[in-house]
Amino acid sequence: MTKVSTPLRLKKTQLHRIARALGDQTRFEIFQQIASGQCLACSEIRERFPVTAPTISHHLRELEAAGLIDSERAGKFVNLTLRRDIWQAYLSELSKI
Repeated sequence: MTKVSTPLRLKKTQLHRIARALGDQTRFEIFQQIASGQCLACSEIRERFPVTAPTISHHLRELEAAGLIDSERAGKFVNLTLRRDIWQAYLSELSKI
């Protein structure tokens, strides 16, 4: 028997949080970098953006709080990945406007 998955539905609060997270230009560019690959190390983000490490951390926390990315520790490194399920659900909601 094949299991049919139901599309992910986002709450209005999460939709608002995602929109707010992507509203910052630097954060949106960081999001684009993470979304463009399978996995990106946090150190690579720091190399690509001329902002302080605490600022990068703040942007990553906002993206993670919005549910757009996951971060996974690998020793002293942090790897970042896009939550494609959340991104697709967000795009689906936008398409209804």
